[in-house]
Parts: sequence; C-alpha cells; structure tokens
Amino acid sequence: MSPKNREEIRERIEKGIGSRGRLRILGELAKDTEKYFTKYSLERLTGLKPVHVRAGLKVLVELGWVEEYIYRPRKYRINLEDEDVDHIIRFLKVIRYI
Repeated sequence: MSPKNREEIRERIEKGIGSRGRLRILGELAKDTEKYFTKYSLERLTGLKPVHVRAGLKVLVELGWVEEYIYRPRKYRINLEDEDVDHIIRFLKVIRYI
C-alpha cells in the first residue's frame, strides 16, 4: 500500500501510532527486527492487556507495518520493507524510545 498524497500519509501514520498500545507494540517489535513475537510475549513486554494487544496488532497488520505468520501460535514481526516503518524505527531510536 503506497500512499498517494499528504492526506493519505497523515491518515496512515496517525492510524498506526495513534495509540499508546500500538506505539508500545511497534517499539518492542523494533527492538529486535529479526525476532518473531507471539501475542503473549508482546503482552508481557508491553504490559498491555490481551484485548489491547489484539486490537493493536490488527491495525498494524492491516497497515502492513507488521507481518503475521500463521503458525500455532501466531507470530508477528515488524515489516522492514515498509518505508514508513523504517522512518518510524529511526525516529524511535533518535529519541531513545528504543
């Protein structure tokens, strides 16, 4: 999904990092970009309730920022091929969030 104009870009970024939960999930996934995470591991790492992890992952997967792997249990990894994700990771590192 490649945004065509400034408004689409804004909507995409605001949707992706528009909540504390999604930001925490992105932060944890960005700390180790080669690792696959389960929902349970993200709950432990972020301190979020299961319902918030599920909701956050749903949005991030829909945006293409997080890849979902259909294993048992399902696993998730940050999508480094998405240009927005690359910028967000660099930003989070610069501000020392990760």
